[in-house]
Amino acid sequence: MDVLIWIAVFLGTFIMMEGMAWFTHKYIMHGFLWKLHKDHHKKDHSSWWERNDLFFVFYALVSIGCFLLWKYDDVWIGLPLGLGILAYGITYFTVHDIFIHQRFKIFRNAKNRYAKGIRRAHKMHHKHLGKDDGECFGMLFVPFRYFKK
Repeated sequence: MDVLIWIAVFLGTFIMMEGMAWFTHKYIMHGFLWKLHKDHHKKDHSSWWERNDLFFVFYALVSIGCFLLWKYDDVWIGLPLGLGILAYGITYFTVHDIFIHQRFKIFRNAKNRYAKGIRRAHKMHHKHLGKDDGECFGMLFVPFRYFKK
């Protein structure tokens, strides 16, 4: 029974991270921390690293903090929480940075409706180079209007 609870916490955390990513993107990245996120919309440097990548570092530290709670303070929920945040981060990096933005040149020729829909939705967000007016949505729950044939 404990394993089912751990799995439920892991899956719940993974799903809740989608909402957290949407909230963070809309109100923090396009809000008071726009200076860190701006170079993701309009690249003003030649480096592979973006200031925007600091958001990944923040969530990695949160995940590590959960692991440390589990390991050293014997807080059982720390492990499934940390793993859920880690799994979402890996998924987000794979979909957003590798698949959509091609930071590594793989997954270039995906032709299914879901892949095209995610790329189309992200293009709509990036057509706005400024802080305002860009539609914000999650990575997994993209509006259906982007999945046309």
